[in-house]
Amino acid sequence: MSNTSQKTELLNLLLEVKQTVPGSIERRQTVTKLVDRILRSRPICRPLKDQSLSPACQDIYQAARQQLLGTLSSDIDRYNPENESLREWANLRMREAFQDILTDNRLKPLALEAKQHPAQTQQRQYLLTELINAIQLSRRLIHPQRGELSRDFYNIIYDDAVNRTLLYVFQKIDLYDPERGKGVFMNWVNFRLDRTLRDIRASYQITQDKPIAIEEIDNLGTTEAVPTTFEIIMHYVERDPDNIFKREVIQKNPNASFQAIFLAKRIQGKSWKEISQDLGIPVTTLSSFYWRCIQRLAPRIRQYVQDCA
Repeated sequence: MSNTSQKTELLNLLLEVKQTVPGSIERRQTVTKLVDRILRSRPICRPLKDQSLSPACQDIYQAARQQLLGTLSSDIDRYNPENESLREWANLRMREAFQDILTDNRLKPLALEAKQHPAQTQQRQYLLTELINAIQLSRRLIHPQRGELSRDFYNIIYDDAVNRTLLYVFQKIDLYDPERGKGVFMNWVNFRLDRTLRDIRASYQITQDKPIAIEEIDNLGTTEAVPTTFEIIMHYVERDPDNIFKREVIQKNPNASFQAIFLAKRIQGKSWKEISQDLGIPVTTLSSFYWRCIQRLAPRIRQYVQDCA
């Protein structure tokens, strides 16, 4: 179905709802049709071809459906098309519904269900992908304090820590022990995230007479004319005077260089999913490659920042 047809169908259902009496059976039935139409574009709990949803995914889907049904039943008359497009409004309500119901009690069964399937099987890969997407959608990942780090620099390393953590969950789900940490799945994930973030921060330390964090260079300037560390790094990667960032590529694909991925992520603000679709490379492959490059190129980047100070 084309985007135009989808918009028309949504609009027709919305108008149909508004013509019903609030609280009536007819309205509830019409809102239900609208909810089911919106959920066709759901970000998670989409079954594999010719298969039904797994028990954990079915539970998440039904909970989100009930949440969205309640939300639209009370909010739909307040929707103003002059302030927001119908598609954007519907997608936002759907994402909020999933975020509200994606508690640990629903993420944990999905993780345990994935563990039950042998490694490398299609079902395991599918469930792990659903799990990773559900974790991101749930907004239950911790955000440790950035301390002395600049906001831009913290965002860079936090994003890298999240990607490395999710890759760890995908690859090492068998290490999750539901009998430890009070059995809370997100405790296991967030413990790993905190540890990974600490490791990344440590890798950016500059050893001189005493350790100085790269981002502290931001504080050396006294005027707005002095570029931030974030701006220096961006300029260095974009200019790439020694062609070191262009040479780092995935699968000999010149379009999938570290430079291209870094700039797409940091300057264009693209998500890993968008970059994956652009390059035709799985998110896990992109993330793993990106992190290895960061680790390997960090000394060159730190030295360049020092020279510019």
